[in-house]
Amino acid sequence: MPEREQAMRMSVEQPLWRALAGYRVLTMLYAIGLFATAHDQFPRPWVAVAFFGVLFVWTLATLPKVANAASCTRRFLAADLTLALTGILLTPVADAPERIADGGPTLPTIWTAGSVLAFAIKGGWRWAALASTAVAVANLVERGSPARDTVHAVILVWVASIAIGYVVEVARASERTLARALEIEAATRERERLARDIHDGVLQVLAMVQRRGAVIGGEAAELGRLAGEQEAALRTLVSGGPVPAPRRSGDTGGETAVRDAGDRAGDRRGEDGEEHDGPVDLRSLLAPCAGPRVSLAEPGAPVLLPYAVAREVAGAVGAALDNVRKHVGEDARAWILLEDEPEAVTVTVRDDGPGIPQGRLDQAEREGRLGVSLSIKGRMRDIGGTAELISVPGQGTEVELTVPKSAMTNAPEKTSTRGKAESR
Repeated sequence: MPEREQAMRMSVEQPLWRALAGYRVLTMLYAIGLFATAHDQFPRPWVAVAFFGVLFVWTLATLPKVANAASCTRRFLAADLTLALTGILLTPVADAPERIADGGPTLPTIWTAGSVLAFAIKGGWRWAALASTAVAVANLVERGSPARDTVHAVILVWVASIAIGYVVEVARASERTLARALEIEAATRERERLARDIHDGVLQVLAMVQRRGAVIGGEAAELGRLAGEQEAALRTLVSGGPVPAPRRSGDTGGETAVRDAGDRAGDRRGEDGEEHDGPVDLRSLLAPCAGPRVSLAEPGAPVLLPYAVAREVAGAVGAALDNVRKHVGEDARAWILLEDEPEAVTVTVRDDGPGIPQGRLDQAEREGRLGVSLSIKGRMRDIGGTAELISVPGQGTEVELTVPKSAMTNAPEKTSTRGKAESR
C-alpha cells in the first residue's frame, strides 16, 4: 500500500537509529583520543590498549546492527552493554587510583551512553531504565563511592535514556494510528470504486431483470420481484446505509416506513421529554422506502441534517409515496433521488402514473383533502423549504422537495404532530 510505505519512510524512529550509529563512532574515537593524550599516566596502559582495540573493531563491525530495530536484536544489545560494563570495571585495573579519585573518566567514557540509547530506541523507556541501572551500578563499583560527579553523570544518562525511550514509544503509537487511518482511507476509496463498478454493472442488470420479469409475467415476475429487492438492498449497502428489509410485492413504503426508520435513528428526547435536534443521515430515513417498486438513488457520503428537518423531509417523501400507492395503484413504480448540493438538499419523488389532471389539487383542497397542501407542502414550509409538484397528463408526477442549507440553522427544535392526510 503506497500510503503506508510512505508513512514508514517518514518514521521518526529511523533517523534516531542513524543518529545512534554516528554517535557510537564519534564517541569511540573520542574515548581513544582521550586515552592517547594521557596514556603515560596509566600504570597498566596495555589493558586500556587491549580494550580500545576490541572497542574499535566492535563499533565498526556492529554498525549494521544499529541501522534499524529489526537488526538490533536482544542478543546484540546484551553483548553491547556487556562490553560497556566491562570497560567501566576495567578502568581501576588500567588507570591510577589517584586519577579515579580525582574524577577521571572511565575507559569507554560517553560511549557507554550509546549502548543505553540503543536499549531506549529498541524497547522503550523500560528497557532504557534497566540498562541505565546496570551502568549506574558499574560506575559506583568502579569509583568505590557515590561521588558527586559520578552521581551527576549517572542521573543524566538515566533521565536522557528514559525520556528518549518514552518519546520512541509515543512515536510508534502515533505511527500505528497513522497507518490504521491510511488503511481505512484506502479501504474507503476501494469501496467507492467497487460501488461505482457495481452501480454501472450489477445494479443495472438487476434493474433490467426486474423490468423484464414484470413484462413477461408468471414465474419471471417473481424472479423480477426478487431482483428488485436485491437491487434495493445492494444499492443501500454500497452507499454505506442500512439495508432495507424485504417488502411485499407492490409495497411502495410510505409514512409508516419513514416513521419506523425515524424511531430506529435514535432517541432524540431529552430529560424534559421534548424532541431535540441532532445530526442524522437522511439516507437512513429514506432507505426503508426503497423496495421492488421504489428505487432510491442517493450519494455515497452521509447527508447529515438536523433531526427535525430530516424527519419532516422523510415524512413528506412518505406522504408522496402514499399518494402514488393510492392514486396510481399498487403496481405503480416510483423513483426517489436524493441530492446533496452545496446550497441545498433536494429530494425528488417521481412516479410512472397518468399524472394529475389540471385543477385537481385545488379541487381537493377545497373539498378538505389536504394530502399535498398539509402533509407535503406544509411540512416543507415549516422547516423553511419548498415543495414543487410537476405533473403532465400521461407522463407521471414529480414532487421536488428542497431545503436550503441556510434554513437548517433555524430548524425547529421539535417537529409538529401531523395526522395522516386523506389524499391529494
